[in-house]
Amino acid sequence: MTKLPDFEGLAMFAKVAQEGSFAAAARATGLSVATVSRGVARLEERLGARLFNRTSRQLALTEFGCTIAERAGDIYRQAEAAENAAREMSVQPRGLVRLAVPMSFGLRWVAPLLPGFFRRYPEVSVDLHLSDATVDIVAEGFDAALRIAALPDSSLVARRLCPVSQLVVASPQYLERHGRPGHPRELNGRACLSYAYRARSDVWRFTNDAGEEESVTPAGPLRVTNADALLPTLLEGLAIAELPEFIAGDYLADGRLEAILTGWHLTRGGLYFVTPSARARPAKVTALADYFAEHLSEPVWYRPR
Repeated sequence: MTKLPDFEGLAMFAKVAQEGSFAAAARATGLSVATVSRGVARLEERLGARLFNRTSRQLALTEFGCTIAERAGDIYRQAEAAENAAREMSVQPRGLVRLAVPMSFGLRWVAPLLPGFFRRYPEVSVDLHLSDATVDIVAEGFDAALRIAALPDSSLVARRLCPVSQLVVASPQYLERHGRPGHPRELNGRACLSYAYRARSDVWRFTNDAGEEESVTPAGPLRVTNADALLPTLLEGLAIAELPEFIAGDYLADGRLEAILTGWHLTRGGLYFVTPSARARPAKVTALADYFAEHLSEPVWYRPR
């Protein structure tokens, strides 16, 4: 005997008992009479007893069949209810979404959007995981993630929401004391802060419109796992750092930081909504993806270059 119950056989039996005939049960389930008959016969063989007394004109439950008909009917109704609930959830946004987001981006740009999302979708809740470390969304059971990167090929489904630029910045005080570098190689020997979770190692790879390339390995007094932790040292005029524009934007706007090496650019990435698969994606996840696309496709921090 297999370990799993014969749910299909029980369902067919319950439907025959309810409808009073194999033909009526077949019509109700959209199956052939032969399929229903084989399902019930298989269940009888598994249970070791007859469920129906059959004649050419009449079908009646045996005493044994009567004892399990009600329970089989309960199983059938519970399975129908489970399928209907799942079908409804796939159409109407409802339930919990486990979402992984980089910490600085999540605090600045995702958390402020959530009240509007909850007003629009009051039956959806979000478990927001904030960490700059890249999570394995399949292995760790996440429904989706926001990622900021130049994404490599993968088995995940990624929806690009907007570009995200990385800038090399310093304070006016630093530039006044140490001068403004005009070429990436001039960063060698300077205090350059680094970020531990860069997608492509600690090397800063620059290119310019002429197609020239230059690589720099930042060396300085501070390496962090969250880019916001670079700001105090930067603002004190002690070093240079790479920052995403969604962090640097406010400091550039009020003059506390300045972009340097503006004729060069680092690897250009984007903000992506990532899910394990696009097939049979729940409505709650699609609703969240569409909401982020609506509010983040033209972010206020982005300045076209």
